[in-house]
Amino acid sequence: MCMDKVSAQRLYDSGKEPTIAKLIELDSKVDELTARIAKLSKNSSNSSKPPSSDIVKPSNRAQRRCDKKKHKKGGQLNHPKWERVPFDSNDVMPIYYTLTSCPHCAGSMERLADEPEKILQQIGLPSPAVEKTEHRAPAYWCSRCKCIHYASFPANVVKEGLFKPDISATVCFLKYVGCMSLSGIKKYLHDVWDVKVTKGYLAKVLRKGSNALVACYNELLQALPFQQVVNSDETGHKENGKNFWTWVFRSNIFTLFKISPSRGSDVLIDVLGKEFNGVLGCDYFSAYRKFMGDFDVRIQFCLAHLIRDVKYLVDFPDAAVKRYGTKILDALRDLFHTIHACDSMSPERFTAKLEEMKAAVLKAGTSYVPLRSEAQNMAKRLRENGQSYFTFITTPKIDPTNNCAEQAIRFVVIYRKVSQGTRSKNGRTACERFFTVIATCARQGKSAFAFIKETFEIYFTGLPTPSLLPVADSP
Repeated sequence: MCMDKVSAQRLYDSGKEPTIAKLIELDSKVDELTARIAKLSKNSSNSSKPPSSDIVKPSNRAQRRCDKKKHKKGGQLNHPKWERVPFDSNDVMPIYYTLTSCPHCAGSMERLADEPEKILQQIGLPSPAVEKTEHRAPAYWCSRCKCIHYASFPANVVKEGLFKPDISATVCFLKYVGCMSLSGIKKYLHDVWDVKVTKGYLAKVLRKGSNALVACYNELLQALPFQQVVNSDETGHKENGKNFWTWVFRSNIFTLFKISPSRGSDVLIDVLGKEFNGVLGCDYFSAYRKFMGDFDVRIQFCLAHLIRDVKYLVDFPDAAVKRYGTKILDALRDLFHTIHACDSMSPERFTAKLEEMKAAVLKAGTSYVPLRSEAQNMAKRLRENGQSYFTFITTPKIDPTNNCAEQAIRFVVIYRKVSQGTRSKNGRTACERFFTVIATCARQGKSAFAFIKETFEIYFTGLPTPSLLPVADSP
């Protein structure tokens, strides 16, 4: 209930001590409500929103929204038309349509060899959609040893089982790229290809694919500690009620996934090792800070995450904290204006300007700091680890944000929500290997399906499976 004028006068007339006690009580409630408001004020612009969307180029977001409202549905004016590249003539079966007389006057027709033909291309599934083969070995009676003998089937045919490599690769592709459940794949095979199999057999095919990728995955795992730049991120999920985290490690040439029950620095030690000599791009999570402190690892903390945390201060109810956050945010905006204007400056001038902006950000964050804990924590962060937000200035090919790792792990979150996730260690291991292959193939401009199919073909022959690592980068 609000205090009216009469109640306030009574409090004043009650004397010094009761008035002081009431003011202290009210001040405590104000602090409690302020903290509650600050917690509730976290929104998509300063908390759970992907940090990659917090950094925009200088063109105003409001202007883009305004322009977007003016657009009509469908193709836009002056937008370049996209046309499919026609199939190669060697890959199509031509069907000719001829004229024997003029369709208008019924006159005689003469074919023009110099004029281009009118072409309409189509694609379709063959009928039947799958090729079904049967390997047979007749029975032979040996009169000497008095027993029946059969010719041996080829070893690769026996290992393939019911599905040849192309269909096995299709099942894996539908599962890990198409995010389909085993029930969905089973129905697809039945309805489209008229192939009836159980979910247990499909799980067996996925295990074969996982086993086929062991060497490829381990090769990338061994090569990761020797990469010059690695960006990392993690996302949590549950499996049978237990917590697990999917970690992503993205280098310049490949992407590797690791699923672990831990979110601590022990995962970083296990994957990157204690002798990691590259630069690790990451957010400000404690595991990365511990890894940096214990093993003197160079870090590039994500500036996008820093902007998100600063925006929280800007939205804080306390006026002093709001001014403090605004001061840092302005300095960060000037920094990114400089980054986006790099093409208009010489390399020397660009580096000097970045150093100037770096000093401005650190000064804004460590001077005239309000006494509120939220502001003091930010100032402590910048005093102790502020330099690690600017490693990109002196180290080439370093991104100031951790967007690439966040983008790489995004499809894992989508997969988990759509495909019902995993329920066993075999499932987690398969996800690690297939996610790694899919993301690496995308990074290298390769077809994930073609690589998985090739891996199956070679794996069934017993030969070493293909690699996703360039020869020069092999450990």
